[in-house]
Amino acid sequence: MKIFKNYDIIVVGAGHAGCEAASIASKLGNTVLLITLNAKTIAEMSCNPSIGGIAKGQIVREIDAMGGMMGIITDKSMIQFRMLNRSKGPAMWSPRAQCDRNLYSNYWKLYLENDSNIHVWQDNVIDIIVEDNQVKGVKTELGLDIFCKSVILTNGTFLNGKIFIGETSLSGGRLGEHSSNNLTNNLTKLGFESKRMKTGTPVRIDGTTIDYSVLEEQKGDDIPGKFSFTATSHLDTQRSCYLAYTNDKVHEILKDNIDRSPLFSGKIVGVGPRYCPSIEDKIYRFADKERHQLFVEPDGWDTHEVYLNGFSSSLPIDVQYSALKEVKGFENAIIIKPGYAIEYDYFPPQQLSSTLETQLISNLFFAGQINGTTGYEEAAAQGFMAGVNANNKLKQLEALILKRNESYIGVLIDDLVTKGTDEPYRMFTSRAEYRILLRQDNADTRLGKIAYNNKMIDEERFNLVIEKEKIIANNISIIKKYSIFPEQINDYLEKIQSSLLIQKVKLFNLLLRPEVSLKNIITEFSELSNEINTQNDIIEETEIMIKYESYIQKEHEIAEKMTKLDNIKLNANINYTSINSLSIEARQKLQKIKPSNVGQASRISGISPSDISVLLIYINK
Repeated sequence: MKIFKNYDIIVVGAGHAGCEAASIASKLGNTVLLITLNAKTIAEMSCNPSIGGIAKGQIVREIDAMGGMMGIITDKSMIQFRMLNRSKGPAMWSPRAQCDRNLYSNYWKLYLENDSNIHVWQDNVIDIIVEDNQVKGVKTELGLDIFCKSVILTNGTFLNGKIFIGETSLSGGRLGEHSSNNLTNNLTKLGFESKRMKTGTPVRIDGTTIDYSVLEEQKGDDIPGKFSFTATSHLDTQRSCYLAYTNDKVHEILKDNIDRSPLFSGKIVGVGPRYCPSIEDKIYRFADKERHQLFVEPDGWDTHEVYLNGFSSSLPIDVQYSALKEVKGFENAIIIKPGYAIEYDYFPPQQLSSTLETQLISNLFFAGQINGTTGYEEAAAQGFMAGVNANNKLKQLEALILKRNESYIGVLIDDLVTKGTDEPYRMFTSRAEYRILLRQDNADTRLGKIAYNNKMIDEERFNLVIEKEKIIANNISIIKKYSIFPEQINDYLEKIQSSLLIQKVKLFNLLLRPEVSLKNIITEFSELSNEINTQNDIIEETEIMIKYESYIQKEHEIAEKMTKLDNIKLNANINYTSINSLSIEARQKLQKIKPSNVGQASRISGISPSDISVLLIYINK
């Protein structure tokens, strides 16, 4: 008896990657089966209850600009908003939201349930069905063969997941949840290479047992922003986070018990995240530091549960307790859930094309931690792009490959498929060559046209993007014409300790001074507010475009030169081993990675400029 119909796309895993993949695939007109080990933990925030952060906030804005849901769900469930790095240039500004953990998951679950194109099924996928190197469906633990045209694997940390707490180890993809133990073996039989990685999560604490009076309060922004460019609402009230610190006593306890850590005893073989180490790893690697920051993050509006960011650990529970109670403010703290490490399988992403489709099996896509990344945002971005490209492949449309000068998502995927990763990959602004172009404020104007052309956003929303561009251009035009006299502005300039004027100047030129703010100028000159659009996000982007005009133009010029190589396509059937003029290393790496264009080939480690010259001559011939 056949229980399931044939689906267009099956998405395996309902974490942040799987949810975005299913959502955009459905929006583009596909029937989707979303298979998850537990239908009650859809879009679970396995680690900290927050979205965004350095570079990650830019990714969320990009997902939203192209019709994804992470930004909208975040706005609905956030309990605090902060724009990080305000003291630095706008290329570094990154939005971050503290969320209600349960609300975030519930909103995602409700959204997916209300989508008539999406069917959620609780089961464990143990194998994929392949015919003639093309995916045909999946096999499940419940004995079902379910057929489809395309499969997207987003298994997170569940592939042979193993949890470590001191000397205790148990199978699981999250504490209290089963792992998926068959799929890796079946994929490796098909020819895929797999490796192990490790990540960890901190203790969860009963907030009523913390003395907040001795901690440093971290409030949200006075005027809280949001993630989505759509008409989601702003926060009226916010919950505070707090800062605590480790000390010598904490470090001493951790050091005395370091031999009980599976990380140091050799039980864990997977490589952990460089930029988010466990507390025992941190005091070992940074032995000169007298203390480390701990971020006390509430789990939601109606719960006392607290997430202690920075106190990730795989040490035994008694050691975690002993060390925690030496932290000021935590003398009487009660742990709800211990910290733990988790080791899991991933598949080195150089086995993928730039669409996230596997090179071995047609119509099989990988997205999220299965590709060696860490973070909700990085996973969601991959899931979104895999969903788009699975759709485009099925409908014989051109693949959507974002360039490095177009988005952080483009940087992320290009890094993965070109360079690979042997440690959990996390996005930073420093990874992007063109970060003044890839700001969080302009994600909609950068990607709106791409999204509209790929039917990911409708005409009404695209018209809003066009209107925004016109408004900002009009603001800049007016400001370029607007003149200010010394007697009008010198009092303000003196107040902010800026050089006084001796003659009238154009407002545009005055705004080039880093200390001069367009918002304050508008406050000083009410007549200006009658001529330009003073909406907060419009004013912010207007000022950025003025102050950084020359830098933006320079990056555009550099990007245009570099993208010439990206526009030279490489046939997937080229046999690089036969091009004897290439170095041996170049032949091996090009044959393995199969870059989609010359630009991507030039970014592969070990490929020299002379190899690229040989490649260009070969193509011309």
